[in-house]
Amino acid sequence: MSLNDHQKAELLKLARASIQEGLRTGRPLTLVLQQYEAALTQKRASFVTLERHGQLRGCIGMLEATRPLALDIVENAYAAAFRDPRFPPLSEREYPDLDVHLSILSAAEAIDFSSEQDLIGQLRPGIDGLILREGYRRGTFLPSVWEQLADPVQFLRHLKQKAGLPADYWSDTLEIFRYGTETFP
Repeated sequence: MSLNDHQKAELLKLARASIQEGLRTGRPLTLVLQQYEAALTQKRASFVTLERHGQLRGCIGMLEATRPLALDIVENAYAAAFRDPRFPPLSEREYPDLDVHLSILSAAEAIDFSSEQDLIGQLRPGIDGLILREGYRRGTFLPSVWEQLADPVQFLRHLKQKAGLPADYWSDTLEIFRYGTETFP
């Protein structure tokens, strides 16, 4: 389900407000969900990506729809700014230079494949977000990662490493799921 421009603007506003609330109080923005239209209160999964001067500054999200979209955006925006373990918490001086990008995920679908080569042949660069699962290990790349890793072989190798596996790892128990995103602005 696509969002209209007004709904996208509202979600971007909520993400920024949650980061500002975090800077002021150390907590994410509190929402009254009844104040938002139905499209923003349906359970949807999202990622919030923060960039500063074109460089990643935080990215946190959910792969499964477990809470209303507006709440998911508010919580993920706060977490991307203050809880991404790759970065120190966002400072007030960084906020004016912050670019906020939202990705709303479609439901993930399992990819059926018989070999690594078969899997690679099914990947759709620039379209597919992937989830890799092997036992307790899990990793995901949003479709936007194709901009840095355009080759499907390299995309899969790096995804394995993100999940804590060797780049050349292969197993018959490996699970791969694909999802799409609606990303804005």
